[in-house]
Amino acid sequence: MILGITGGSGCGKTTLLAQVERLGGLVLDCDEIYHSLLSTDEALLGSIENRFPGTVEHGKLQRKKLGATVFSNAEALQDLNRITHAAVKREVLRLLEGKPALAAIDAIALFEGGLGELCDLTVAVTAPREDRVLRLMARDGIPREYAEKRLDAQHSDAWFRERCDYVLENTGNLPDFLAECLAFLRSIGIME
Repeated sequence: MILGITGGSGCGKTTLLAQVERLGGLVLDCDEIYHSLLSTDEALLGSIENRFPGTVEHGKLQRKKLGATVFSNAEALQDLNRITHAAVKREVLRLLEGKPALAAIDAIALFEGGLGELCDLTVAVTAPREDRVLRLMARDGIPREYAEKRLDAQHSDAWFRERCDYVLENTGNLPDFLAECLAFLRSIGIME
């Protein structure tokens, strides 16, 4: 079974993914795949630099410089997504070649990147906005304004709810959310 796990930044998708991994499932974190490709895929970096001059310096992506451009310009964000989604999907397909019994694809752009079509089930993880802002600030070491811009550039919880087979709501209480994740995995037959 391939699970597609999606939702905005800072919602808590990692908690669900950790349970899939604990059960022996292959976890494909598309953010990690993207960051790995930034170190190994020169064509990807070249495409980003061609579209966003000055964002790649000495062979390294300048993330904050790129973020300042794309998170305040919807057209620029779409262009970046077109470039990155294709590269990430190729890598996900390569990693799934062994056809694991259980896998989870973690992608904020699960549907836009064409990864949803690879999944047997999709689940959205949602959370209150303020919780998400605080998590992003702590996790990424960014100021509130930048965290809010990132969230503003993403789809709403309603968008994810409309497209996914299941929804898990993370209200910020980790033990409760973990219990919700385990109940979900039991309900779809992944664990007893």
